Amino acid sequence: MPVIRIDCTEIRDKESFHDVFARHMGFPSFYGRNMDAWIDCMSCLDSPSEGMTTVICGPQDILTIALVNAEVLPAPIYRELLECTAIVNGRMIEAGEIPLLTIASDR
Repeated sequence: MPVIRIDCTEIRDKESFHDVFARHMGFPSFYGRNMDAWIDCMSCLDSPSEGMTTVICGPQDILTIALVNAEVLPAPIYRELLECTAIVNGRMIEAGEIPLLTIASDR
């Protein structure tokens, strides 16, 4: 299963959150840098032809987002990340697929 490690010491605010995820996930240059755009990109992990991320999940793969130093991640950003991860997974479940994401945290 693929794992992306995110060092939360790099995330201080929403802008840096999107910088870090765009870099680690290989989001396209037109990435909207908001949580709706994050959801759209992360919903395409199993669709490489969409070109929304360079991280690809194969059939039955679940991407683990490993949050390192999560205790320093601002609480509102942490909550929003969890909520948006649930939205991505909800889209998959509604489509009859398995969830795409899981969060591992030391928080």
